Amino acid sequence: MPKYVIEREIPGAGKFSEEQLKAISQTSCGVLSNMGPQIQWVHSYVTGDKIYCVYIAPNEELIREHAEKGGFPANAISEVSAIIDPTTAE
Repeated sequence: MPKYVIEREIPGAGKFSEEQLKAISQTSCGVLSNMGPQIQWVHSYVTGDKIYCVYIAPNEELIREHAEKGGFPANAISEVSAIIDPTTAE
């Protein structure tokens, strides 16, 4: 199943409190629960004004549907073509 990186522009995201991040996570999980098992949230990276989320889904349309239902921006959606890490160099 394809893996995607979603770039979400959320001003001040890097300064969100634990409670704010928990609330966002709960909203996302609630939407995912209603959408069924074909879309999965792997994890997210929170930076200054953006959140980068990694999802597994059959297509980009399902990612967009999740964003719309959750009220999240999905400013850019990129399908992952490969994953590399330090062991790739060996």
